[in-house]
Amino acid sequence: MFSVTGDDMDADILIGLLQNEHIDTKYIIKSAERITTSKTRIISHNQQMMRLDTEITDYITEEDELLLFKNFTSFAKRYQPSLVIFEDYNKGVLTENLITKIISFCRQSNIVTTVDPKRKNFFSYRNIDIFKQNLKEVKEGLNMLFDEINEHTLKNIHQELHQLLEHRISLITLSEKGVYIQKGNYSKIIASYMRNVADVSAAGDTVIAVASLVYTATKDITLAAEIANLAGGIVCEEVGTAAVNKEKLLHECSELLK
Repeated sequence: MFSVTGDDMDADILIGLLQNEHIDTKYIIKSAERITTSKTRIISHNQQMMRLDTEITDYITEEDELLLFKNFTSFAKRYQPSLVIFEDYNKGVLTENLITKIISFCRQSNIVTTVDPKRKNFFSYRNIDIFKQNLKEVKEGLNMLFDEINEHTLKNIHQELHQLLEHRISLITLSEKGVYIQKGNYSKIIASYMRNVADVSAAGDTVIAVASLVYTATKDITLAAEIANLAGGIVCEEVGTAAVNKEKLLHECSELLK
């Protein structure tokens, strides 16, 4: 994992939790200029009522940006990863310059790149492999107005995005309607399955993670989107943020993906 935290107790807790899950944390930078983002969720009757955030969202310093890029390239040259996922939450870590440099390095190194962006850096992810958005965010990002969701409308969205980003694949989540994918002239809406939705927190993160992993392993965007669609639905049945249960996901794949 590559990021910037504060130099505080929350950073120590976060790094400890990551290490408990065997996630390498030595490339995370502790900055005295920042505090570690902390989210407090207030839940009643299994529903999130509000969330209180403590954070600094200004862009990281130039020194931290240079160090983060150095950390990434050092890791990539040593371990030769197959995939890089940009999880952009508008918290200030991913600057436009850093995004451009990492994507360029990955293209030269034949590393798949995927992103789930927020609006601030929406158009910074040029030449990325998979650009994942939910329908609400893509409408806001492109400043488009429409009510009916159909394949024709979604193809127009992909074309608008592609003109600006020159990306390989669009992956657009459609809430209860499923997900839409387009790669070149190939497009498809993959319907969702009936769920007892408890909380949509972390569903988008699950979708981009699973889709990225499966696509990198298989280069099959349809299979990647189908499995990611199931994974996103599974975590929606859990209260609060939850990691997808591997055994349940494999079971649903064997039952539903015929």
